[in-house]
Amino acid sequence: MTTKSSISLKYAPATDMLYIQLANGTSTESEEVSPGVVVDYDEHNRAVGIEIEDASKFMDMSRLELSAMPIVNLVINERMAVVR
Repeated sequence: MTTKSSISLKYAPATDMLYIQLANGTSTESEEVSPGVVVDYDEHNRAVGIEIEDASKFMDMSRLELSAMPIVNLVINERMAVVR
């Protein structure tokens, strides 16, 4: 039986980088699929992550919206203070 991995979003404010981890595993190859968007692949050519450079230029990092997701557990590891 294969264990499914959970999706994880990690944001690094110092570099304005958003990483979306799609699966457990080690990246063995990466491909820039669009300017500033890199997809990481494992040894079986499965996408394991997506890296978005300059993330705040493309999306509102202060809001996360989930639609029709069958979420059982929502884990928030760290909350950053928003300075306005």
